[in-house]
Amino acid sequence: MQQINPKAALEYADQVLMVDVRTPLEFEKGHIPKAINIPLFSNEERKSVGVAYKQSSPREAFLLGLELVGPKMVKYVSTLDKIAKDKKIICYCWRGGQRSQSMSWLFEKSGYKVYFISGGYKAYRKFVRSQFKEVTYPLIVLGGRTGCGKSEILKALSKKDAQIIDLEGLANHKGSAFGHINEAPQPSIEHFENMLYEQLAKMDLNKWIWIENESRLIGSIHIESSFWNQLKAAPLIYIDYPASERFNYLVKTYGIFPVEKLKAAFTKIKKRLGGKKYMEAIEALDTGNIERATQIALDYYDKSYSFMLKNNKAPNIEEHFFDKMDFNQNASELINVLTQKFQKEPTFKDMSGNN
Repeated sequence: MQQINPKAALEYADQVLMVDVRTPLEFEKGHIPKAINIPLFSNEERKSVGVAYKQSSPREAFLLGLELVGPKMVKYVSTLDKIAKDKKIICYCWRGGQRSQSMSWLFEKSGYKVYFISGGYKAYRKFVRSQFKEVTYPLIVLGGRTGCGKSEILKALSKKDAQIIDLEGLANHKGSAFGHINEAPQPSIEHFENMLYEQLAKMDLNKWIWIENESRLIGSIHIESSFWNQLKAAPLIYIDYPASERFNYLVKTYGIFPVEKLKAAFTKIKKRLGGKKYMEAIEALDTGNIERATQIALDYYDKSYSFMLKNNKAPNIEEHFFDKMDFNQNASELINVLTQKFQKEPTFKDMSGNN
């Protein structure tokens, strides 16, 4: 067995299988992206061992652990054998203690070359959060009113070899009161940060990183403060389309959703929308008039976004108007705007000293 620090472990994450031996509940709350879960204890077993440690003694807890784990040792190895592509793995638990060291010993005896992360998942989390504070990312922010298809433009930019971060994709939420509809459950804030850092770590810091303009809250996800401050301090390219283009896009996008889910979303903004407009929207949905309901929502969000843009403190705001919603063409135009209006390569530096 050989210890490695979290930074070194992440450098091998795409090459070596990462094995998280914590409980399923711990794994679900947050884990290193791409890791698999082979838990030493079940949720209930870990609780029982903890009780034995506190109420009896460390030795009693140890003996109980042996009793629980012994019959499952073959299963641990056979599970790994079915998944591992080669005989090299990285193992971790919460603090790099007995759980990961015990499983590392077992896997090594089974023929695997095993590395375990010193300090465990706790040290990994500390490292991830430090990167948000210590590294300046060369962000270029894509802003625009509701219905501009900013997420679709990011996808189109990615196909043109631009670097992008899709915060809404990571958060499983489109940001508005309607943003959760037909999306997978949101990850924990902890795991969102893990996934965000995984993507940031792959970026070339000598090139711009496109990212959508967001508020601090995406559904239930709070963006980490240091990273969010960077986002708000980055140059902004504000895009817009004719109102009819945005309207048609929203009708096409949201018109397929169940009416009850749309009504629930309108209820979330009832107070800010106003009682009269709220009832008008609900009546429109009840009568199948998705166009009217869409217009009410669009008017509300346009006012909100106008206020946000007016108070935006980005050091450089470039406005660009598209005549037609053609995401592939729009992405090409934005690349040209970036080249013409901003430096081809950012002047941001990695404050951690890593280039």
